[in-house]
Amino acid sequence: MDDKIAESLPRGVAISWGLVKQPQRGPKREMSIKQIVNAAMSIADKEGLQSVSMARVAALLGFTPMSLYRYVPSKDDLLVLMQDAACDIPIPPVDKNKSWRENLHEYFRSTLKAFRDHPWFGDIPISGVPITPNNLKVIDWALRCIQELLLNDYEKMSIVLLISSYARSCGMIQRDMDRAIEKGATPDAFSGRAYTSALKLLVTKERFPNLYPIVDSGVYTEENTEDNNVVNDFEFGLERILDGIEHYLDLKEDGEIK
Repeated sequence: MDDKIAESLPRGVAISWGLVKQPQRGPKREMSIKQIVNAAMSIADKEGLQSVSMARVAALLGFTPMSLYRYVPSKDDLLVLMQDAACDIPIPPVDKNKSWRENLHEYFRSTLKAFRDHPWFGDIPISGVPITPNNLKVIDWALRCIQELLLNDYEKMSIVLLISSYARSCGMIQRDMDRAIEKGATPDAFSGRAYTSALKLLVTKERFPNLYPIVDSGVYTEENTEDNNVVNDFEFGLERILDGIEHYLDLKEDGEIK
């Protein structure tokens, strides 16, 4: 049965489920799928995804590239395994005292953290529906957050996709900011405060009629924070998404949406 399932799945996915037998020849005990993936992730965490190669991973482990290929047939398979390993995040226990909104906040923060912990994570293109075990475990957690809501299965999956997509977007923005700061950028580069004077001259009412008053007031470059009640841009955006979901639930409860 396992062989038939393995044959129906991409090789890397089958390996992630433990459906592929370990090689009988080559280095035994000294090497495992987990060791190979951990070594690849350590390289990617420090130097980026472009530095990961089968030869580089093999050298780090003290083996030849051919030894690795007995365990992981290709770099593409290795990337699948790395991606799944990055999704191995702690799932909190069920807390019945928390609302669905609080649970989705926790899910969002943990997902965003995965992109900061592994900056290369977002560099691996999405190539299909998630089907590896850790990835599915995260989806299962997201569904747990909304399991009691008046939603059908399609609506639940659409909401999970919405929150996950937003977390991915925010995570990649935060990752890029982290990278820039590591290379010497200052927080003012992101607030734009250092460019306030220049922008006030360049952004004219005639050329940018809608942006002009925002720049002129100092809000665009965070020079003026007097009216700012947004503690965190990402959390603010998430709250507005959750407001929309809550409004949708109210409409369903009132029978305006079936």
